[in-house]
Amino acid sequence: MKVKNCMQKDLIIVGKDALLQEAGALMKKHSIRHLPVVEDEQLVGFITESDLRQYSFPSQEKDIHVHEVMVLNPITVNLNASIEKAARLIHDYKIGGLPVLDKKKLVGIITAIDLLSAFINMMGLLRDSSRLDVLVGKVGGVEDVTRIIKAHGCEIISVATESHSSRRKLYCFRLEKGELDKAIDALEDAGHKVVSVVD
Repeated sequence: MKVKNCMQKDLIIVGKDALLQEAGALMKKHSIRHLPVVEDEQLVGFITESDLRQYSFPSQEKDIHVHEVMVLNPITVNLNASIEKAARLIHDYKIGGLPVLDKKKLVGIITAIDLLSAFINMMGLLRDSSRLDVLVGKVGGVEDVTRIIKAHGCEIISVATESHSSRRKLYCFRLEKGELDKAIDALEDAGHKVVSVVD
Protein backbone atom coordinates (compact mmCIF):
# COMPACT_ATOMS: atom_id res chain seq x y z
CA MET A 1 0.00 0.00 0.00
CA LYS A 2 1.21 3.49 -0.81
CA VAL A 3 1.15 6.62 1.32
CA LYS A 4 -1.32 8.29 -1.05
CA ASN A 5 -3.91 5.60 -0.22
CA CYS A 6 -4.07 6.39 3.49
CA MET A 7 -2.85 9.97 3.92
CA GLN A 8 -5.10 12.84 5.00
CA LYS A 9 -5.84 15.00 1.95
CA ASP A 10 -8.04 17.72 3.45
CA LEU A 11 -5.27 19.87 4.83
CA ILE A 12 -5.39 22.59 7.43
CA ILE A 13 -2.39 24.86 6.90
CA VAL A 14 -0.94 28.00 8.38
CA GLY A 15 1.30 30.78 7.05
CA LYS A 16 4.72 31.45 8.52
CA ASP A 17 3.75 34.95 9.67
CA ALA A 18 0.72 33.79 11.66
CA LEU A 19 0.85 34.10 15.43
CA LEU A 20 1.27 31.00 17.57
CA GLN A 21 -2.13 31.56 19.14
CA GLU A 22 -3.69 31.35 15.65
CA ALA A 23 -1.88 28.07 14.98
CA GLY A 24 -3.03 26.73 18.35
CA ALA A 25 -6.62 27.77 17.67
CA LEU A 26 -6.54 25.96 14.29
CA MET A 27 -5.24 22.78 15.90
CA LYS A 28 -7.87 22.91 18.60
CA LYS A 29 -10.74 23.69 16.20
CA HIS A 30 -9.86 20.83 13.84
CA SER A 31 -8.62 18.37 16.52
CA ILE A 32 -5.21 17.97 14.90
CA ARG A 33 -1.68 17.81 16.29
CA HIS A 34 0.35 18.66 13.16
CA LEU A 35 0.18 21.81 11.08
CA PRO A 36 2.09 22.35 7.83
CA VAL A 37 3.45 25.84 7.28
CA VAL A 38 2.90 26.76 3.64
CA GLU A 39 3.86 29.69 1.41
CA ASP A 40 2.85 29.73 -2.29
CA GLU A 41 1.80 26.06 -2.08
CA GLN A 42 5.31 25.13 -0.96
CA LEU A 43 6.02 23.53 2.41
CA VAL A 44 8.33 25.82 4.36
CA GLY A 45 7.98 24.30 7.82
CA PHE A 46 5.98 22.13 10.18
CA ILE A 47 4.61 22.87 13.61
CA THR A 48 3.25 20.40 16.14
CA GLU A 49 1.19 20.52 19.28
CA SER A 50 4.30 19.80 21.35
CA ASP A 51 6.08 22.79 19.73
CA LEU A 52 3.23 25.02 20.86
CA ARG A 53 3.26 23.70 24.42
CA GLN A 54 6.66 25.29 25.00
CA TYR A 55 5.08 28.70 24.35
CA SER A 56 1.70 28.22 25.99
CA PHE A 57 1.86 31.31 28.17
CA PRO A 58 -0.58 33.94 26.83
CA SER A 59 1.91 36.76 27.37
CA GLN A 60 4.44 35.02 25.10
CA GLU A 61 2.08 33.77 22.38
CA LYS A 62 1.03 37.24 21.27
CA ASP A 63 4.54 38.20 20.25
CA ILE A 64 5.73 34.97 18.65
CA HIS A 65 5.17 34.09 15.01
CA VAL A 66 4.98 30.59 13.58
CA HIS A 67 8.26 30.96 11.63
CA GLU A 68 10.13 31.52 14.91
CA VAL A 69 9.06 28.14 16.28
CA MET A 70 8.37 25.89 13.27
CA VAL A 71 10.58 22.99 12.26
CA LEU A 72 12.58 24.00 9.20
CA ASN A 73 13.21 21.30 6.57
CA PRO A 74 10.90 18.75 8.22
CA ILE A 75 11.18 15.07 7.41
CA THR A 76 8.81 14.39 4.52
CA VAL A 77 7.64 11.44 2.46
CA ASN A 78 6.62 11.12 -1.21
CA LEU A 79 2.99 10.27 -1.93
CA ASN A 80 4.11 7.20 -3.93
CA ALA A 81 6.28 5.84 -1.11
CA SER A 82 5.20 2.65 0.65
CA ILE A 83 3.51 2.88 4.03
CA GLU A 84 6.39 0.77 5.35
CA LYS A 85 8.81 3.59 4.45
CA ALA A 86 6.58 6.16 6.16
CA ALA A 87 6.35 3.94 9.26
CA ARG A 88 10.16 3.61 9.40
CA LEU A 89 10.61 7.39 9.16
CA ILE A 90 8.09 8.03 11.93
CA HIS A 91 9.72 5.34 14.08
CA ASP A 92 13.34 6.33 13.40
CA TYR A 93 12.81 10.06 13.93
CA LYS A 94 10.33 9.58 16.80
CA ILE A 95 7.76 11.91 15.26
CA GLY A 96 3.98 11.70 15.08
CA GLY A 97 3.38 12.65 11.46
CA LEU A 98 4.89 13.44 8.08
CA PRO A 99 4.04 16.00 5.40
CA VAL A 100 3.42 14.21 2.10
CA LEU A 101 4.88 15.79 -1.04
CA ASP A 102 4.38 15.39 -4.77
CA LYS A 103 7.64 16.80 -6.10
CA LYS A 104 7.83 19.91 -3.87
CA LYS A 105 4.10 20.47 -3.48
CA LEU A 106 2.36 19.57 -0.23
CA VAL A 107 -0.48 17.14 -0.98
CA GLY A 108 -1.20 15.51 2.38
CA ILE A 109 -0.17 14.45 5.86
CA ILE A 110 0.25 10.94 7.19
CA THR A 111 0.28 10.31 10.93
CA ALA A 112 1.17 7.36 13.12
CA ILE A 113 -2.58 6.77 13.62
CA ASP A 114 -3.15 6.68 9.84
CA LEU A 115 -0.38 4.10 9.51
CA LEU A 116 -1.72 2.00 12.37
CA SER A 117 -5.16 1.98 10.73
CA ALA A 118 -3.61 0.93 7.40
CA PHE A 119 -1.66 -1.94 8.98
CA ILE A 120 -4.72 -3.10 10.94
CA ASN A 121 -6.72 -3.20 7.69
CA MET A 122 -3.92 -5.00 5.85
CA MET A 123 -3.64 -7.62 8.58
CA GLY A 124 -7.41 -8.12 8.67
CA LEU A 125 -7.54 -7.59 12.43
CA LEU A 126 -10.99 -6.03 12.39
CA ARG A 127 -12.52 -8.82 10.33
CA ASP A 128 -14.15 -11.86 11.90
CA SER A 129 -11.10 -14.11 11.79
CA SER A 130 -8.82 -16.56 13.56
CA ARG A 131 -5.04 -16.71 13.89
CA LEU A 132 -3.07 -19.89 13.42
CA ASP A 133 0.56 -19.77 14.65
CA VAL A 134 2.70 -22.43 12.97
CA LEU A 135 6.33 -23.48 13.32
CA VAL A 136 7.13 -24.75 9.84
CA GLY A 137 8.60 -28.24 9.59
CA LYS A 138 11.88 -29.14 7.89
CA VAL A 139 10.13 -30.53 4.81
CA GLY A 140 7.98 -28.47 2.46
CA GLY A 141 8.47 -25.06 4.00
CA VAL A 142 5.85 -22.34 4.29
CA GLU A 143 4.54 -23.22 0.82
CA ASP A 144 3.47 -26.61 2.18
CA VAL A 145 1.72 -24.98 5.15
CA THR A 146 -0.12 -22.60 2.80
CA ARG A 147 -1.14 -25.48 0.52
CA ILE A 148 -2.51 -27.53 3.43
CA ILE A 149 -4.46 -24.60 4.86
CA LYS A 150 -6.05 -23.83 1.49
CA ALA A 151 -6.73 -27.52 0.75
CA HIS A 152 -8.91 -27.65 3.86
CA GLY A 153 -11.07 -24.72 2.77
CA CYS A 154 -9.47 -22.07 4.94
CA GLU A 155 -9.10 -18.60 3.39
CA ILE A 156 -5.84 -16.78 4.22
CA ILE A 157 -6.22 -13.05 4.92
CA SER A 158 -2.61 -12.27 5.83
CA VAL A 159 0.65 -13.83 6.99
CA ALA A 160 3.18 -12.39 9.43
CA THR A 161 6.41 -13.84 10.80
CA GLU A 162 8.39 -13.55 14.00
CA SER A 163 11.48 -15.20 15.40
CA HIS A 164 11.00 -18.09 17.77
CA SER A 165 13.19 -19.42 20.56
CA SER A 166 13.86 -22.57 18.52
CA ARG A 167 15.56 -20.36 15.86
CA ARG A 168 12.80 -21.30 13.47
CA LYS A 169 10.42 -18.69 12.17
CA LEU A 170 6.93 -18.63 13.56
CA TYR A 171 4.34 -17.94 10.86
CA CYS A 172 1.13 -16.28 12.00
CA PHE A 173 -1.70 -16.95 9.55
CA ARG A 174 -4.76 -14.71 9.82
CA LEU A 175 -7.66 -16.80 8.44
CA GLU A 176 -11.31 -16.20 7.64
CA LYS A 177 -13.48 -17.59 10.42
CA GLY A 178 -14.21 -21.27 9.85
CA GLU A 179 -13.55 -24.85 10.90
CA LEU A 180 -9.82 -25.32 11.54
CA ASP A 181 -9.58 -28.76 13.19
CA LYS A 182 -8.96 -30.76 10.01
CA ALA A 183 -6.38 -28.26 8.74
CA ILE A 184 -4.57 -28.38 12.11
CA ASP A 185 -4.49 -32.20 12.08
CA ALA A 186 -3.14 -32.20 8.52
CA LEU A 187 -0.44 -29.66 9.40
CA GLU A 188 0.68 -31.74 12.39
CA ASP A 189 0.68 -34.93 10.26
CA ALA A 190 2.91 -33.16 7.72
CA GLY A 191 5.51 -32.31 10.40
CA HIS A 192 4.52 -28.73 11.12
CA LYS A 193 3.83 -27.62 14.68
CA VAL A 194 0.71 -25.60 15.43
CA VAL A 195 1.78 -23.49 18.40
CA SER A 196 -1.51 -21.71 19.05
CA VAL A 197 -4.93 -20.93 17.68
CA VAL A 198 -6.45 -17.54 18.57
CA ASP A 199 -10.08 -16.72 17.82
